[in-house]
Amino acid sequence: MPRMGKMLLRAQRWSVPAEFEGGLTVRNIRREDLPVLLTFCKAHARLEQTTFDPASKLERWSQSLLDPELGIHCWMLEFEGQLIGYASLMRQFSTWDADFYLYLDCLYVEANFRGRGFGAEVMQVIKDYAQKWNYPVIQWQTPSFNHGAIAFYKRLGAESKTKERFFWKLDKSCKY
Repeated sequence: MPRMGKMLLRAQRWSVPAEFEGGLTVRNIRREDLPVLLTFCKAHARLEQTTFDPASKLERWSQSLLDPELGIHCWMLEFEGQLIGYASLMRQFSTWDADFYLYLDCLYVEANFRGRGFGAEVMQVIKDYAQKWNYPVIQWQTPSFNHGAIAFYKRLGAESKTKERFFWKLDKSCKY
């Protein structure tokens, strides 16, 4: 039977925290973290030179990020009792590979905490998660102008593929 078999989404809720010697903790998001996540998403959008509409995000995140049945993971990065970033990831299916893979939707570390090894530690937690659930690959994207992130991902051993990402707005209020 292929690896994708009968794996249930809720069975994939992984118990974090992961703690590192340098003081970083990676843990599941909590309801009280949602306002901080909102702040991080605004900053992340500025970094990626795009827009972010905060309208109804707290309510919608409460219904999605906090529901273990949906298989969406949002992990908060905490250092010395302070939230310093987040990562969000979920299972996706590749028709070409006829298998599931892990999709890293967002990885964000606040500017004053970059360059201290936290990103590599978070990526290791993500890699460990992927290996635990037998995902053959992790995929993500970053803007082509984000040279620092591209160099970081290449240092990890990741390979890039050039593609264009398209957004077909079906709702005129969509802010993409």
